[in-house]
Amino acid sequence: MSTDDTGAVEIQVLRGTATEEELAALIAVLSDAYVAEEADAVAAEKPVSAWGRTQRALRTPLRRDIPWGRYSG
Repeated sequence: MSTDDTGAVEIQVLRGTATEEELAALIAVLSDAYVAEEADAVAAEKPVSAWGRTQRALRTPLRRDIPWGRYSG
């Protein structure tokens, strides 16, 4: 089984001769398994603390225009 650039799936029968009913059953089982796997695939969200949520807007971004070591001592 392989996919191309369009997302179409190609199934090759390497041994024996599959009937149309067997191919239809294979496609139905694979389609059902794909839908079930896609429904269960959920990315876990990174937890954010209450402090980080309230303080995020108060932080000022780093000033990239000031070079390091501009002070002389």
